[in-house]
Amino acid sequence: MINKEMHRFIASSKGNESNICQISAIKNGKFLYEDCWHGFKTEDAMNINSVTKGVMSLLAGIAIDKGYIESVDQKVMDFFPDYTVKRGEKTIYDVTVKHLLTMTAPYKYSSEPWKKVCTSDDWTLTTLDYLGGRKGITGEFKYATLGIQILAGVIENASKEKCIDFANEYLFAPLGIAEHVVHGTSSKEDQFDFFMNKNPRKNEWYSDPKDTVTAGWGLCMSAHDMASLGELVLNDGSYDGKRILSEEYIKDMVSSHLKLGERFGFMNYGYLWYRPFDDKEVYAAIGDCGNIIYVNKEQNVSVAMTGYFKPRIFDRVEFIEKKILPILND
Repeated sequence: MINKEMHRFIASSKGNESNICQISAIKNGKFLYEDCWHGFKTEDAMNINSVTKGVMSLLAGIAIDKGYIESVDQKVMDFFPDYTVKRGEKTIYDVTVKHLLTMTAPYKYSSEPWKKVCTSDDWTLTTLDYLGGRKGITGEFKYATLGIQILAGVIENASKEKCIDFANEYLFAPLGIAEHVVHGTSSKEDQFDFFMNKNPRKNEWYSDPKDTVTAGWGLCMSAHDMASLGELVLNDGSYDGKRILSEEYIKDMVSSHLKLGERFGFMNYGYLWYRPFDDKEVYAAIGDCGNIIYVNKEQNVSVAMTGYFKPRIFDRVEFIEKKILPILND
């Protein structure tokens, strides 16, 4: 279903909504509303930026369910037995998978070392060099896109397969999501184009020279497929009658483990998923440029949106609640 009024509103927008490429919404298990702009089709993919983190959390849950990872409390260094820890570094041994999932892992930098990591041959091991520090485990929230790269290494070393293959086999295929491939190059110019290019992309995932996916960003997906991921979360790990993830993990994933500050709208934080409200069962995987998977448990709704690069757009929760939910309820 296409809502003509909403289509015209976005098509003529000069403000924050002007970069929206796709909206897809499921209510009561059925796709009720889908629309596209800027030459996109329903099946086209877009770099969904930090929504990628929410997908990584689902993959971590699958790895735990399958016994590859003992629990969220398992130590990160268990998965890197051949890694040489820097002299004098002790904190790294205390970091757990849960610290990565809740962004409470400590790092030895004041700002993320993008150039150092993204010009290296192995982004996971280079990021691992920054894990730890003299302050120890403080429990402080530190938003770290590069830090999630370590989680990709954890999943690969635990499962003995590439993260892209793990995702295709255990998450995408069971949901009817097309097979994804690694992007296959990582030059400075290509990275810039990957973020800035406004055109549709194929079903790919940005990757380092070792063909390990970028865990904090770089997954390309359609809003239609993102809405299916939201439906999986909405149904506590089941999709179309199939159990994909344990109910226990999903409930832990969307529980409030931290209260965030003003920069993040005082939202609650789970395992790389947000809880925007204290008093509503609403969960979201949120990325820059308005990319989002929004799940409303009370209304049995999953909404996904993609958007091309436009700075200073982060949270579409309010837009969805004011503009999209009324369409679904009609």
